[in-house]
This record gives sequence, C-alpha cells and structure tokens, in this order.
Amino acid sequence: MLSSAILEAVPDAAIAVNQQGVIIQANSQTEALFHYTRDELIGQKIEILVPERQRGQHHHHREHFHERPKIRRMGSGLDLYGRRRDGTEFPVEISLSPITTDHGMMVLSVIRDISDRKRIEEELRRANEELERRRTRELRDYQNRLSLIVDSSQDAIIGKNLDGIITHWNKGAEEIYGYSAEEIIGLPITTLAPPERADEIPEILKKIRSGRRVEYFESVRITKDGRKLNMSISVSPIYDAEGNIVGASTIARNITAQKKTEDQLRQSQKMEAVGRLAGGVAHDFNNLLGIVSACTELLRNRVGPENHEYIENIIEASKRGASLTRQLLAFSRKHPTQTLILDLNDRLKDMSKLLHPLMGEDVEIVLIARSSTTIVEADPNQIDQIVVNLAVNARDAMPRGGKLVIETAIAVVDESFRRDHPTMALGRYVVLAVSDNGIGMDEATRVRIFEPFFTTKEIGKGTGLGLATVYGIVKQSGGHIMVYSELGHGTTFKIYLPSADHKLGVVTETQAEAMPGRREGVTILLAEDDPTMRHLTRKMLEEHGYTVLEAENGIAALEVINGSHGKIDLVLTDVVMRGMTGPDLVLRLLDSHPDLKVVYMSGYTGELITNQGLSGGVRLLEKPFRRVDLLKTLDATLG
Repeated sequence: MLSSAILEAVPDAAIAVNQQGVIIQANSQTEALFHYTRDELIGQKIEILVPERQRGQHHHHREHFHERPKIRRMGSGLDLYGRRRDGTEFPVEISLSPITTDHGMMVLSVIRDISDRKRIEEELRRANEELERRRTRELRDYQNRLSLIVDSSQDAIIGKNLDGIITHWNKGAEEIYGYSAEEIIGLPITTLAPPERADEIPEILKKIRSGRRVEYFESVRITKDGRKLNMSISVSPIYDAEGNIVGASTIARNITAQKKTEDQLRQSQKMEAVGRLAGGVAHDFNNLLGIVSACTELLRNRVGPENHEYIENIIEASKRGASLTRQLLAFSRKHPTQTLILDLNDRLKDMSKLLHPLMGEDVEIVLIARSSTTIVEADPNQIDQIVVNLAVNARDAMPRGGKLVIETAIAVVDESFRRDHPTMALGRYVVLAVSDNGIGMDEATRVRIFEPFFTTKEIGKGTGLGLATVYGIVKQSGGHIMVYSELGHGTTFKIYLPSADHKLGVVTETQAEAMPGRREGVTILLAEDDPTMRHLTRKMLEEHGYTVLEAENGIAALEVINGSHGKIDLVLTDVVMRGMTGPDLVLRLLDSHPDLKVVYMSGYTGELITNQGLSGGVRLLEKPFRRVDLLKTLDATLG
C-alpha cells in the first residue's frame, strides 16, 4: 500500500491499481473528479472509469503495460478520456508509474482533467480560423480596442523606434506633456528631456537595444509650456514577429504632487529640528541674560552718577539680547502667548498707521478685505510682529519703491486642497496675504527663507530671524504659511489661520497690575538650579522686604518646605531644573499645601508649561526679567 499522505499531496486524481486491474487505493481528488466515493471505487476494475466504447480494448493495454512496464509521463500525445459516475466523458492526461511491492507490481495512475485546456485550444483554433478568414478587419478592430485601452490610461504611454523618434502618443501623454499626437509624433524623445537630463536618453536606448528593461526610475521631464515635472518612468523593448527588437515602449507617471508632499514633510521635519535647537539656545542664553540683568539692577543704586551711562548701556544690550531670544522662542513655538479673539481686518487697519512711516513714501500700501469679518484666535502682538516682519522683508525687496498689498479673505480647506497640502486640517481659515512687486526670489533662496539666521542681506544688515519668527508664530497659532515667488516678479506670503468665528464672545481680558509696595513678613521659597541667578534673585527680593528660602532644585525645595516651621506664602520656581522640573515640584506641593501660590520663571518653557497650562492663578515670569517685573508679578500673585 502507498502512503495515503503522499497520495493526498498529489494535486491531480491518483489511483493505485494491482496487476489484475483492480483499484486498491484512491485519493480525494479522484472522488471530486469522477464523482464516486472511495468506498465505491476500491475493489472495482479500473475500466469503471473508462468510456464504454474503449472498455473492450482497455484490458489489452493493461496486459501490454505489465509485460513491458515503464514510466509514461503526461503529455504523451494520446487522445484519452475518462468517464464520470453519471456517464459523462471528459478529456484527460494520464501518467503511469509501475511500483514494485511485496504483493507484486502495481500501477500508480495520475489523471488530470484537461477540459479547460481542450476548450481553450478549441477556441483558439476557431479564433485562428476566424482570424484567417477576416484577418484585415479583425486586426483593425483589435488595434482600435488596444488603442482605446492605451488612451484610457492616465499615464503617458509613448512608443519610439530605436533612434528615439516618437511613433505613438496616447491621451495620457497629451494631458501630461501638453503636446498633441500630431505635434509630437516624428520628433525625438529628447524633446521631453530638459538639457541637464538629455544624456539619459542615449543610455536608455542602449539598454533597450540589448534587450534590457528600465523599470521605475525617477527623472525630470519638461512640458510644452516649459514646466518641469517629476516622473516615474519604465521603458521596455518592443519585438516584431521574428523576435527582433524594433523599438521601445515607455510608461511614465506624473509624481510631481507626490514629490511635493514628500518635500513638504522633509521640510517640516527639518524646521521642527531646527526649532528645537533654537529653543534650546534661547533657553541657555536667557539664563545668562537673566544674570546680567539682575546684576545691573543691583548695581544701579550702588554706583555713582558718573557710571550710570555704562549701566544703561548694559541694560539696553540686555534688552536687545532678550529681543533676539524672544524671536528664537517664537520660531521654536515655545514662546508663551496671550491669545484673544480678534478681527484681523480691524487689527490691520490699526497697523496701517505704523506701516506707512515704516515703508517710506515710495511704497504704496494697499489694504484689501475680501471678507467683512476675519475672526481669529491669536496673540495680537504676534499678529503685529508677523505683519511688520513681512513688511520689512518686502521693503528690502523694493529698493526703488513699489507696492505692498495686504489682503484678507476666508478660505475653506477641502479634500481637493488638502491633496496638495496634506498637513492642513479640513475647515475654515482666515487668509492673510502679503505681496510685493519687488525683486523676488529664486528656488534655492525660497526653500531656506524660514531657517534661523539665513539671510541674503549684507553682513550687519539683518539677523536672519525675521521670517523664522513669522514661521514660528504661525505654527504656534495652529496655522500654515506658503510662499510664492519668482525672480523679477515679486513675492506673496499666504498665511492660513484657523477661523475662530465660532468663538465670538469668548474674549480673554487682561488684568491691570498694580504697582508693588514693599512687602514685609512674606516668605518666598525660591527654587532655581543656576546658583548665580538664584543668588541675584534672592538679593532683589530681600531688598524689597521679602524673606527668602533658597533651594537649588526641586528635591531640595521639598526638603526645605517639609523642614520649615513657618508659613511659606509663595513658591517662585524655575521651569526646567535637573532632577525634578518646576511643574512636578508644584504638583507635589499642592497635594499638601493646596492654597500655596506659585510663580514660574523660565527662559525656555518647552512643552512642560504648555502641558500644565497657565490657569489656576499660576503665572509665568520670562527671563531675563527686570526687578520691577519680578516684584509686580509677585505682588499680583499674592494679591
């Protein structure tokens, strides 16, 4: 007996027959093919599966095979048929394999139904006969159908001979490149390649002549109107009836939009990384400026009048440094904001009074409001900074004067718009467009304009932070910024800010701060990991009457407050400290001292303050700070 597992592994019907022609084994494929059960077949003569017209001679064939047994493979050319249980016949191929066992020789027959193949062969035969009878008409119809299939493709399908001369041009190619078939057929394929890519064509044709395919390589091609497109291209040889290579078929897909999306993603990731770096630099620099500013405040009343000029110079330099760090923090989107619900149109009307002297008499300023209400939720000072920075940039691009156009409008971002701008959420946006008719920018400059410290101005003429600041503010406000520019044709910045018209009436009001009086009997816990900054801050507080307990970090602050027997009125803590952050310290303290008042101070808030928020009476004091800022903030918090 043969292994049942082996028989079942055979994909065709498999039957084991002994020397007397009796079926002794059959697999499940035999049941499916002949419609007999295994029990019905085993013990029966093999002729039960042979058409009745051939049964009379079949036993002679068996006897002849047993006399001269040898393997007979399928495809021997014999015209064989099988018979199902219901009497229907079907064409088969049969392989015979003699197998010697302890009980004598048996034959393993593997039977394959070739009905589909016979039907296809018959259909092909008939088709060939029909094709011979009506060859010309059928060939023309086939060519028309093939042409319809090719023309229905949105990809460009182009045929060319081995010299690179275009011989076929489908509708997809016409849509992509702009040439009609009549215009382009007969011209060299190099017509579509920009000069810097012309060397690609001979290399491709060389590979085609040797019978090789060129698959899915990315290149640049040029349209009839001069636009450059990113294309994914595959080229295959075309063979004639004798197998000779006579040309090439090109399938090209326009991937310009896809490449644009990839570039936007890479640029976004790059700007995010640069922003984190800029924020880190600003944090460290603000701490240094905080020390300088605090020392200056303490020195102001300790030097003679003849030295006040130098003190004022130090203060002014500190202010300029603080301004630079604020721009860096704005770019890194870590700068705390005070947002209001405001109408951009009203804000721009107020801003226009500042813009006229800023731009000069040779620049015409035009304000266009294309919507009566343009409600956004933003920091009004940051909106002013956006407009001023873009206006200054425009003025520099118009050395001989020109026109500055500031427009507002409402735009709805739908799925079709988002296909080109995938980072934008669906919904209503207020659009602020700032345009000039200045010198414009080339592509190399345009892709870098938002990088911190990148500038095209002469040394000493600019910091390279103006547009970087605009970028950071827009992103921090949940918006998007786009730039359109060409050399000699001016520049347009388009800023999309989420519409806040649904929040009308939810207006944030700022509270006026009273001038601080001297505080006696008020105890402050000061947590600051920079020893110099901690010492200077303590000095300023003590000179105003405060009692100060120092802690070098969050953990030390917990130890101080737990060991203190007196009342602590307020915690003044840095945001970012080694070991335990300021917000983590505050959360620990509020568990045991729920009425404790808190003021944060930091040169770089990061996501820590953002995640904690500025609610619940918690205030943020930005480094570097003046003595009066420190005292007013504490006074307002203490009440």
